[in-house]
Order: sequence, then C-alpha cells, then structure tokens
Amino acid sequence: MKKYRAPILMFLLFETVAIALWLSKGNLFYLINFSYIGSSIALGLFLFIRKHRHARRVVQLLVGLYMLIYLGVIRHENMQIEGFWFYLFTGVFEAATIHYAVAKIFGPLLFGRGWCGYACWTAMVLDFLPYKQSPHKERKIGWIRYVTFALSLAFVAALFMFRVGDMEKIMYAAFLIGNVVYYAVGIALAFALKDNRAFCKYVCPVTVFLKPMSYFSLTRITCDSGKCVSCGKCAQVCPMDVDVTDNSRSRKNGTECILCMECVKHCPKKAL
Repeated sequence: MKKYRAPILMFLLFETVAIALWLSKGNLFYLINFSYIGSSIALGLFLFIRKHRHARRVVQLLVGLYMLIYLGVIRHENMQIEGFWFYLFTGVFEAATIHYAVAKIFGPLLFGRGWCGYACWTAMVLDFLPYKQSPHKERKIGWIRYVTFALSLAFVAALFMFRVGDMEKIMYAAFLIGNVVYYAVGIALAFALKDNRAFCKYVCPVTVFLKPMSYFSLTRITCDSGKCVSCGKCAQVCPMDVDVTDNSRSRKNGTECILCMECVKHCPKKAL
C-alpha cells in the first residue's frame, strides 16, 4: 500500500476540509463538494501510479467540468477571480472565497500549482490543443497577468463604489463573459505562440496568488543527481519551462511547475 500513500493522503486532506466546513458552516454542500473534488484528485493520482496514460486528464475533466458547469453555470457561482473579490468585499466567507483559500492561496503551500495542472477549467480546454510542448522561448510579457489582476479588482471595486444594483446578476454575467474571453484569448495565444500554456504563463490573473505560495510548496518535483544523465528529456516535455534538474527553490521557472508529471513519465533513468 506504500505506493498509494499520495492518493490516500490527498483524499484524507480534502475530506478533513470537507467535514470541517460542513460542521462549521452547517451546510451539507461543503461536505459533498470537497469530498467529490478530493475523490477525483485521489482517483487521478491512483491512475497515475497505475501508469494510466490519461490520469491527469481524467481529473481535469472531473473537477473542471464540475466547477464550470455545476457550480458556475447551474448554481450561478462566480468562481473566477471577480467572484473572490465580490465575496471578499461583502465580508462573506462562502463559495469563491473558500475555493480561493483552499486551492489558490493557502493550498499551494502543500501542493504548489497543482490547481493549474489538475483542476483549472480554462487549462482543461487549452491542454487539448496541439502545442503540448513549450517552444522554450522567453517572452517578457508576464506583466500582463498583473494588469488582468488589477482590472478584475478594479471592476468589482467600482461596482461597490457606485452602489450598483443586482450585483449577483452582474457577477453571474461576468462569469459567463469572462470564461468566453479567457477561452478566446487562451486559444488565440496558443496558436499564435505555439504554446498551449501561454495563457497560464502570461495572462492568467490567478497566478499572482499561486506563484509566491508555490515557491514554498511541500510537494515538488526533485531530481536524483546520481541517476540523472543530463539527457534533456525533461526540459523538452515540460510545458512550463521548469528546470526540474535543479532542486533549489530558486530554480528557473520553479513557481511555474504545474505538477503535470510529464518530466517524470519521460525520464529514461527514473531520476525524477
């Protein structure tokens, strides 16, 4: 059972969060919600250990579609960053604020940018595009993410400042329109730069939360230098241009790692 320790621990972690929120909030939804997400991630890890080719995609579809279709479209919850600002300004610890706290603010201390690799509904679509390996070209346009981050904050702040009515309807509309824009920009960038993950690297505002926290992540890809033969296979397949052969926290693009495990799967010496 030792090799299945990771999926078991992940399931127990999410189940602990699920039970704690259920009891503290008195709402059965949180028990069902986080139990489902934890079970989906645990299943993906189990499939990866069993060397299932599409293990990560299974998790992406299970979690991504659930959050996009059920939570977003059906339950009218804005799970984008605008929803986080909205609930934060109203002083309510619900929906998007809990989601961000668990997945994107404090969670990355444990599992880094695993959200980007396994649960993001935007990346879920982008990963089906043809440019799965990075072109390995450095582009100095990462500042765009800070612009989109600031714009999302300014948009919600303006709603409160001008006391706009029907804000919940506006937030739902913003969720639908925002997703259309994200997909359009993400797909356009992928084809323009020949890089499926260009949107994640340069535009996505959520990375402003994820990057600093993931620097201290307990879950990291590490390299056994005794086994490594410097073949460069890991660099070739990494979609985020991370130097996984360097075990230091300051390694090149270290906070970009989405734990997709492509480097681990392709390492001929099992050094990762």
